[in-house]
Amino acid sequence: MYLLIPAAGMGRRMGSERNKLLLTLLGKPILAWTLLAAEAADKISWIGIIGQPNDQSDIKAILAELALSLPVQLIMGGETRQESVYNGLQALPDGAERVLIHDGARCLATPQLLNRCGSALLDCSGFIAAVPVKDTIKVVDEVGVIQDTPDRRQLWAAQTPQGFEVKLLKQCHDKGRDLGWEVTDDAALFERCGLAVRIVEGEETNLKVTTPVDLAIAEFILRQRLG
Repeated sequence: MYLLIPAAGMGRRMGSERNKLLLTLLGKPILAWTLLAAEAADKISWIGIIGQPNDQSDIKAILAELALSLPVQLIMGGETRQESVYNGLQALPDGAERVLIHDGARCLATPQLLNRCGSALLDCSGFIAAVPVKDTIKVVDEVGVIQDTPDRRQLWAAQTPQGFEVKLLKQCHDKGRDLGWEVTDDAALFERCGLAVRIVEGEETNLKVTTPVDLAIAEFILRQRLG
């Protein structure tokens, strides 16, 4: 299974002047933990890291330190996640039929989750990892007044990996570019094109490291795992 890792963002909400994936978590860059999980997943056979030019030397240093057995390709990122994934799709090896897309900032995803997602993609054309919403969700208007309280039994919090048939996802990206769609994940492109997207149950610990609080929580979870 082919894996694309968008890693082209910045760390503004982290209060950092550099790519947050280069920040250290228990002695290793955040990106390194994501790569180690991919390396340990039996279903993953190739990794594409989508990054910005000024991060290339740092990413190469991480790869040299990890000495992964899987083939890894560095891919030029875009100005948005959507553009970055588009670039990643164009860089996939010839013959790639299915692809997993996993945010580099979700560094706590386990190899078991990656394997489960890889298996799920063999039986569907599109899926996302997600977990049921536990909190009551409120829909509010522009001045902060509650308009609705949706039934949380139908609400799931989206995570990554997300997985798709390459041919269909490329078609969705092309249509999105032609029509000027701006989306925050690839599942939204599938949905807008009228294609079904399944849910694969994710992991409660598969958080996205975005803020200093997230980094502290991730450190706690890793310490628990490592004993």
